[in-house]
Amino acid sequence: MFTGALAAVRQTAPTAPPVAPTFSTDSTVPSATSGHTAILNALSAPATSSVPFGCPAPTTEPPPSIPACCPTKPESILATLSGAETPGHSVYLSRRGNSIRQHQGILQEGYTQYHADKYQHTDNPNVSLQHCCCSMTQPDMLHIDPALLQYPDWKGHRFLREEVSRFLSHYCGSPRPLRADNVYPDNVSVCVLDAILIPTPFYGVITEDVHLYSGVRLFHVHLDCEPSGSGSRPFHLTVDKLEEAMRKAISEGLNVRAMVLVNPHNPLADVYSPQEMTGFLEFAKRHKLHAIVDEVYMLTVFEDTVTFHSVLSMDSLPDPQRTHVMWGMSKDFAMAGVRVGTVYSDNRDLVEALDKLGMFHGVPGPIQHQMAILLQDKDWINGKFLPENRLRMQAAHRYMTGELQSMGVPYLHRPAGFYIWADLRKYLYEPSFVEELSLWRCFLRHKVVLSCGQAFHCSTPGWFRIVFTDRQQHLTLGTFRCFSLLMIAGEENRYREMLIFLPPPFSPSSLFYPVFL
Repeated sequence: MFTGALAAVRQTAPTAPPVAPTFSTDSTVPSATSGHTAILNALSAPATSSVPFGCPAPTTEPPPSIPACCPTKPESILATLSGAETPGHSVYLSRRGNSIRQHQGILQEGYTQYHADKYQHTDNPNVSLQHCCCSMTQPDMLHIDPALLQYPDWKGHRFLREEVSRFLSHYCGSPRPLRADNVYPDNVSVCVLDAILIPTPFYGVITEDVHLYSGVRLFHVHLDCEPSGSGSRPFHLTVDKLEEAMRKAISEGLNVRAMVLVNPHNPLADVYSPQEMTGFLEFAKRHKLHAIVDEVYMLTVFEDTVTFHSVLSMDSLPDPQRTHVMWGMSKDFAMAGVRVGTVYSDNRDLVEALDKLGMFHGVPGPIQHQMAILLQDKDWINGKFLPENRLRMQAAHRYMTGELQSMGVPYLHRPAGFYIWADLRKYLYEPSFVEELSLWRCFLRHKVVLSCGQAFHCSTPGWFRIVFTDRQQHLTLGTFRCFSLLMIAGEENRYREMLIFLPPPFSPSSLFYPVFL
């Protein structure tokens, strides 16, 4: 949505969680003598090849690795390993239309398979596990005034803008009330310019939002999974790394006009400090970059010792005319299906340009009404929703991290978001994105949806995003499936090393199955 809007700004001089995913400690879980035994036997039995978990057949030659910084690696690997041919050229579509049609996304494929075979505890127990959300909606949200069924205000109804401005003023800790005129509600949150700096890993669908929607290039700021020194942490974003990436982009002839920051982060779940954010915004000001700050996870901080600081809480922004904050209902209120996002900016030129595009991406009137009713109910949000949501997230996170520790799986311990960024590199036979995707397909094949690192443009293969915000029985079953597969993967990798010493009748599978059964 920023596509035309920020272009318009360039051409003119500036003028003076109802409830989150649930976790219940008393939920019924499948018994080890029924569901788990069936799953264990299924995992132990060959499926369609001699390799049980869906990896390429082992050979004495390791699979080819893909360069970590190759911008096309996820799509090219996906097409190769899926066995599906990329759609051919259509004479009915433009070059851009063909490019969009031929695009293949890893996150989308996993989600498509999940929706095609959803988990049901009673009716369909052996299918995909993915996070779900339980609704605790208020009855007054269901009222629909006939006037709301007519064409809405393209800019968003005034009542919604006012509620969003009051909500953000309160929960972002703004030193001054935010203006309703600076709020733009929308159902598309695409932020683009000529070229954009973005640290990796990052939420992979941003690639589709930006590249497919407008053809704008994302220039990756690759973050190292290993700490680089004192005071550093894995995947640590610093101003020095932004400066280095900017110099490289300029040397390649790119006209970088913006930078995207996600805070709290997806998938890392990092929460940037006010000092870090100030440094990033000052970097953007030095290079005259628009700083697009996505704060869609701002209310998902579940550790009591950590506080989220919005950029809207700053007494003064380094460059207020080029700083734009995005927020939406999908994560903080577990309402991804509502498709309501907002942009807040002090740049009136930008907001006016966005208003012109509202007729293409406006939010339906009944949805605007429901969201306004929800946002104005501070007693319910503060007294019931947020406290309960934090307790459930804490319990779910504690359970999942405990399971990872018991398996010896390294992970990033972070205080926010719905995700755990886990290091599964030791389960790859070869440190390559081909092997990573093979392990991802192994999870899909046995009905567990995890997201592999290349879907987030991670420069190091072997990292996976785990959604931990789910019901107890789902987490228990999902972790059992995952860890059973990882045990098999670890044994398979050890036996692969023995292939060169074994005659042809032997295979890793034939050696391993009797032990596992």
